[in-house]
Amino acid sequence: MARHNKPHAGSLAYIPKKRAKSIKPRIHHWPQKDKVKLLGFTAYKAGMTHAIAVDDRKHSPTSGMEIALPVTILEAPPMKVVGVRAYSKGYNGLESFTDIWCEKPEDDIKNAVSLPKKTETQKKLEAIKKNMDAVTDIRLIAYTQPSKTNMPKKTPDVNEIALGGTTTEKLDYATQILGKDITVRDAFSEKQFVDVTSVTKGKGFQGNIRRYGVKQQPRKSTKKRRHIGTGGAWTPSKKMWTEHQPGQLGFFTRTEYNKLIVKIGDKGVEVTPRGGFLRYGPVQNTYIMVYGSVPGPAKRIIRLTQPRRSHKDFNLTLKQVNLSSKQGA
Repeated sequence: MARHNKPHAGSLAYIPKKRAKSIKPRIHHWPQKDKVKLLGFTAYKAGMTHAIAVDDRKHSPTSGMEIALPVTILEAPPMKVVGVRAYSKGYNGLESFTDIWCEKPEDDIKNAVSLPKKTETQKKLEAIKKNMDAVTDIRLIAYTQPSKTNMPKKTPDVNEIALGGTTTEKLDYATQILGKDITVRDAFSEKQFVDVTSVTKGKGFQGNIRRYGVKQQPRKSTKKRRHIGTGGAWTPSKKMWTEHQPGQLGFFTRTEYNKLIVKIGDKGVEVTPRGGFLRYGPVQNTYIMVYGSVPGPAKRIIRLTQPRRSHKDFNLTLKQVNLSSKQGA
């Protein structure tokens, strides 16, 4: 009988492997940009399909030819800015200086955040302007509007979005859009690269073969076959953190860098397959077409940010999007 083997899986860089604290991922590092604009946006994963495009890269083997692209469709309804948060430098990093809330927030946000009874917007804004020397960063507090999608979810997801530019420019821009809607075009454009952060699909408690890809023991092994050969050395007489052990697999917070935005459209009918996306339904709002896969199942919240790493240019001309049924029919 042939021995089953597969390449090593599971990088030791992600230790300990444990479930994400929240299904809504947190952005720990924001890129720095000189232009005043949004540095991120939030969308929901609808599903995957494939598209036909012409490769416009000069030195590509398929230059000028039609190629098939696996694409992920993200539904991105407008987000509403409900607050502005000012940060100052503290002993352990950035500390919240003060929060400015919208004077007349809508009823949707009240189900997700406990807002103060007295907003005192102008008073807090004047306090920030008087202490601009102590303020180091200005960020937006915005929430999604899942009620505009086909999902059964109605409670919005509140996120913090960083801004580009100087501190004074950030404050002026934030006060202008406070209480207003922002769209994905305020942050990104077509044919640009973005970083995608989300929580992967959970797979529960799994063994070390599926979790790390260790080699299965031979048929004549004295004990079990789907386990590691040795538990380590006698000295030190303890379990090392590098040893492959069974445990939680999936539902990890992961970031994929440099994902290309193929298209941003306003008509969801252009990308909705016959019968709707599996376990999601039709796309009704502005959509983002991303080249390749995105971590997480359908309906998972996806956070997009400006790219942090350098990348090569990828030019293409979209020709057709596959709209065949994904229901298995």
